[in-house]
Amino acid sequence: MIISASFRTDIPAFYGEWFVRRLEAGYCRTVNPIGGQIHTIPLGRDAVDGIVFWTKNVRPFLPRLERVAEMGYPFYVQHSITGYPRALENRVPPVESLVRAAWELSRRYGPRAAVWRYDPIVYTSLTPSDHHLSMFTRLARQLEGAVDEVVISFAHIYRKTARNMSQAAGEEGFTWRGEEPPDEEKRALAGEMAEVAAEHGMKLGVCSQSVYTCGRAVNARCVDAPRLSAVAGRPVTARTKGNRPDCLCAESRDVGAYDTCPHGCVYCYAVAGREAALERYRAHDPHSEFLFPPAHVPEDPQGDLFGDGMG
Repeated sequence: MIISASFRTDIPAFYGEWFVRRLEAGYCRTVNPIGGQIHTIPLGRDAVDGIVFWTKNVRPFLPRLERVAEMGYPFYVQHSITGYPRALENRVPPVESLVRAAWELSRRYGPRAAVWRYDPIVYTSLTPSDHHLSMFTRLARQLEGAVDEVVISFAHIYRKTARNMSQAAGEEGFTWRGEEPPDEEKRALAGEMAEVAAEHGMKLGVCSQSVYTCGRAVNARCVDAPRLSAVAGRPVTARTKGNRPDCLCAESRDVGAYDTCPHGCVYCYAVAGREAALERYRAHDPHSEFLFPPAHVPEDPQGDLFGDGMG
């Protein structure tokens, strides 16, 4: 079983102590975000083939990654670095700090242990297409040798995303395009980015949006069993089971919780309200079985040990 930690929240940046405690305990509990069912997910070394971490700031987690490695868990990190202005990413550290942390990750565990993500690509008056290409080129140059792959995606504008974007635009004085740019514009940008990536020793994948693949820009596999195999030094097998159309990810179980990331990114699909997420972060208990518990918790902590942790 592959563990995803987590596309619902930023565990490495904010909940690293909790995660390592759960590895040591051998299980964690999650709440299905769709139906509310509670599941217990085994996290013992015998149950976990590998871990994929997702973060915008790996630095706070680097000391705890040493413990993860000591326990024998193969892992790699999907590390988002976009260099967006604070109007869009309110609490994300400066890009220079993130690049240094990515290099530290690579030096400790090798370039296969890190995947750079330039995503989501958000179109605003602060971040038009030429800004994205310029920033991507700068970051690719700085990360050359630290990573061998970069993943991009274009932002999905959900209702809550539109609400948060509009609120931030009013507060911060920028404008954004309520309608998506034409596919041709996105495809052209993806193609240009792929060429830049290749110049710096990286392949470029497009996450769950095959309509924007072209030339060197290919479909991404973010939960990547072959990459975990390379890190582990042994085969890690898992069937392809994407979370949405065009997703080529291997099957995994996510251990995070929505509405718990306090980064304050206004485009985030995983946070309905920034202040509510911050309050949940402040209320987090690193000793809990849950990252954020439901109002009612059943008494049996080992019930449904192999329940579905997807969703």
